[in-house]
Order: sequence, then C-alpha cells, then structure tokens
Amino acid sequence: MAAPGFTIGAFILLLNFSSVANYPNGKVMQSCHGMVPEHGHTPRTDPVHNISVSQMTFTPGDQIEVTLSGPEFKGFLLEARDADTLSGPPIGSFTLIDSQVSQVLTCEDIQGLAVSHTNPHKKTEVKVYWNAPNNAPNHIQFLVTVVKNYKTYWVKIPSPVISQQNAPPFITPEATKPSLSTLPPVSHLTKSFSASDCGNKKFCVRSPLNCDPEKEHACVFLSFTQDDQSVMVEMSGPSKGYLSFAFSHDRWMGDDDAYVCIYEGQAVHIQPSHLTGRSHPVMDSREPLEDMAWRLEDGIMQCSFRRNITLPGVKNRFDLNTSYYIFLADGAADDGRIYKHSQQPLITYEKHDVTGHPKNIGGSRSLRLLKAHGALMFVAWMTTVSIGVIIARFFKPVWSKTLFGETAWFQVHRMLMLTTSVLTSIAFILPFIYRGGWSRHAGYHPYLGCIVMVLAGLQPLLAAFRPPIHNPRRQMFNWTHWAMGTAARIIAVAAMFLGMDLPGLNLPSPWKTYAMTGFVAWHVAAEIILEIHAYQLSRKVEILDDARIQIFQSFTVAEAEGHGFKKAVLAIYVCGNMTFLTIFLSAINHL
Repeated sequence: MAAPGFTIGAFILLLNFSSVANYPNGKVMQSCHGMVPEHGHTPRTDPVHNISVSQMTFTPGDQIEVTLSGPEFKGFLLEARDADTLSGPPIGSFTLIDSQVSQVLTCEDIQGLAVSHTNPHKKTEVKVYWNAPNNAPNHIQFLVTVVKNYKTYWVKIPSPVISQQNAPPFITPEATKPSLSTLPPVSHLTKSFSASDCGNKKFCVRSPLNCDPEKEHACVFLSFTQDDQSVMVEMSGPSKGYLSFAFSHDRWMGDDDAYVCIYEGQAVHIQPSHLTGRSHPVMDSREPLEDMAWRLEDGIMQCSFRRNITLPGVKNRFDLNTSYYIFLADGAADDGRIYKHSQQPLITYEKHDVTGHPKNIGGSRSLRLLKAHGALMFVAWMTTVSIGVIIARFFKPVWSKTLFGETAWFQVHRMLMLTTSVLTSIAFILPFIYRGGWSRHAGYHPYLGCIVMVLAGLQPLLAAFRPPIHNPRRQMFNWTHWAMGTAARIIAVAAMFLGMDLPGLNLPSPWKTYAMTGFVAWHVAAEIILEIHAYQLSRKVEILDDARIQIFQSFTVAEAEGHGFKKAVLAIYVCGNMTFLTIFLSAINHL
C-alpha cells in the first residue's frame, strides 16, 4: 500500500524525505547528476560557503587538494565538472583525507566520482583530494551542494576554475549559474470545499461516509473533478502536520503515486512524491501541478491542485484514467519534515477510476480479513470460552440432568469450547492469508497467537482421552485440563491487548484499553461472586451433636437452594459479556 504494540502497519506513506539532508549516512547516489536535494523547498541563492583549491593549474595525474569551508553545515555533495559544460557528467575521481567525515560515491557505475558526508554532525570544513584523469578537459570547476538543515541548502556552489597547463584562457559562459526551476504559484482558498456535488460531478472519497467538510470537523474528504483533459483535486481533513493521498495498484505500500500537503510556517506546501517499496517517499518536481491553493482554519487543512489526466514523459506520475486503490493518510510534520502517519491509512475497498462516472465512496482503515480475524478472536476468547468455563466450574449441580447421553452442563461446556477452537482456527489463518506469510512488523502478538492456537487445539484432543470419573488418573487430567485452559485464556487476553494496537486493527484509544480492562474485571468479579456463594453453601453443611440429637442439613439440598442465585448471576454475566463484545464488534465494523 514492529515491536510490541507497534501500530503497523501497512500503507504507506511512512513519510520522511529522501534527500541529501535526510540521508545521515550520505548515500545520495541518486542525486549525482542534478545535485538537488528533493526537499520540496526552494534552494538559497546567496551562498555562504567557499571552495578553495591547492593549485590553479594541473596536468593529468595530478592530485589537487579541495577544501569546502564556511558556517556550520550537516551535509554536502561535491563533484568536479567540465567548466565549459557544467551540465555534463562528473570528471575525475576523489581520494579521502578524513574518512570519518567524508566518503566517495559511485555515480554512473563509476566509484569515486563524487564525495559526500558520512554523518549528520555539524562541520565547518572538509578536505579531499581530486585526481585529474588522463582525459581531463582543459578547464575544471568544482560544484558543491551544501545542506545546513532540511529547509536551508545551497545547490551547485561553484569553485574557481582550474585549467590544464598551456590550455587556452577560460572564457566564462554567459550563464554559468545553474538555473533553478520556477515553482508554480500557490493561492489561498477563500472558502471550504463542498460535498454537494459528490456522486454527481465529483468523484469523492469520504470518511465517515457521506460526511461534509463544510460542517463536520472530523470529515476526511478527497474529491476529483474532471475538466476536459485535466482533473481538479481537493483534499480536506483535521491535521496540523500533513495530509496525503496516493494511487496504488495494490493494497500495499510501494510503487505508488502520492501527493502530500504539508503544514509549515503558517502555510501549506503541496508536493507530489513517489514511493518505492516500504521506504521513505521521494519528493518530486511540482511542475506537473497547476492551480495550487490551500486553506487552514480551526485545525482543518485543505489543499487543492490541478493536473493533467496523462503526463507523457513525466516519471512516477500515473495516468488518472486507470483504476487504482486510493489511500488517505495524515501525520505529524516538523519544520517541513513529515513523519509516519498517525493511524492506519484509509484504503478504498476496491480499485476505482477517478475519471469515470462520479461516485461517492468510502474506505476502511482495516481490511476485511483483519477485521474478521479480530471479530472472531473477540467472540471466541471474550464470550464462548468465558461462559464455557463458568458453566463447567459452577453449574454441574444445576444442570445435572442427562442430555443426549451426557449431563446437560457438559454438553453446553463442550459445545462452547469446540466453538472456541473452531473460531480460533479460522481466525488464526486469516492474517497469514492477508500477509502471504509471517508478519515481521506485529511484535509479540503473532507469537502469543501461535501459543493460543496450539493450546486451543490441544484442549479438545486432551478431552477426547478423558479418563473415567473414578480412574486414578482423572485428577491429573482435571488439573492438566484446567492449567492449559487457564494459560490459554490469560495469553489470549494479552494477545488481544497487543492486537488492538496493531495498525491493521488499530481501535480508538484510550477507550479500547478501558473496555478490555472492564471486561476482565467483569469476568473476574463474576467468578469471585460465584466462588463466595459456593463457599457459603458448603458452610451450611453442619452436624450438631447435642444430647444425641443430630441436626443435619444436606449439602445437596443447600446446593439446590442456590440454583436460582447462580442462574441469576449467569444471566447478568452473559448480558454484560455480550455488551462488551458488542462494543468491540461495533468498533471493528466502523474502522
């Protein structure tokens, strides 16, 4: 389209920038040719750093010391170019003087054509050697891109021109300064977007479905309006960091066409980008975008732009007259730098062509397979197993009559426990179908789930070999059966706590923790009440021997007197249990 409790998961938009400044290790080979950091900001045109050389003339094979100096900076990219053709490829190779602060890069499959930083630490000076090649041109000029911070950088700062001995004098071209692309103009929106034309003139994606960005603060809104050969895009939602959407061929992050609206300095920057794998997105040129505008009011960010349906020759931009999954995400931003989305992205249920017939659609922040996984596990380990345990522990004398060859309590208990095992088995395989294998980003949750699955499978097998009631091994069976069941329930609750925080089923906080804690307390309270009641019944068995008068109250009679109380407690418990279950199932349905 992670560590314990890691909120995973899966679209994309793990949004940090890919650039000279955002690669603290200096591995910026993709910037060798243009030397321009893909930050989405305008480079400074007033260089404050200087390149000096140890000699002004050279012959092939010479080694010349090149020094970059000036105010503190974090990153840099240094190359040598033909002074007559600065847009040409790098010339010669570099040798390091201090490998702790600089490193050679491989550009155009040739090692050593450029030099960059090795870490983001502040520096004021870097020295390297440039090796003049045998086929060196008559005149060489060094160019350096210097990055002070994410927003502040200078591109292609030139050095003095050095020349081969006996070369003709260097004539400065009319324009040696690299031209900077002019950014498209951006205007300010005067009013909120309208959802009135959704499904009529606009193709709209909304969450909640049918919400109105003019009236509802929490409405996440994305619309596409076709106008001849272009499409007008509008995006709105609550955010103080960034909003983004992407077109994807599948439900996974990678190879996607994305667009980001970033809050920075009381303004919103609109930036196209592309994603390759589960990595940081790369910011692209804004030239394909037109009519860009934005608006900020009461924590709501809105931005709009126009782009052509097809953009022949423009890399990473998809044709809009094709069907794609659409992702919507938001997250934090700081000083123009954007971070991982704050919640699982909203993903449409199926692919759509935004230039086709206008529609009004929604999406989900959790896929159906993961929602089914969560729902089945909640039913199994909140309801069926809990009621089955209480019936086996406290209702043997209450439902002691025979039903289909076995006591009634045992038939109910067995039915509930087999249901638990079946639901667990079905739920267990769903994430593997979704992921196509094991998930390395779900922390301890899948490991606990595997333990629960094993125990849930062993319990019915163990019960099938249950010894007769008077067999000496029956007590060992009872303790083993109880221990395995109790362990499975405890581990299942822990797995549910962790699973609620995973991106695939990220239920709203903090109520999910309160609700699960409330369920555990409700179950424990029911067991404690029934245990106290059972203890009080046992105390009614008294033998009073006074003047050979014996008064005996039968334990069985005492138990019978408590049947009504037990049934009342069970009824109340089931109602509360179903209430907690309904809360969780409803929350999953609304994801």
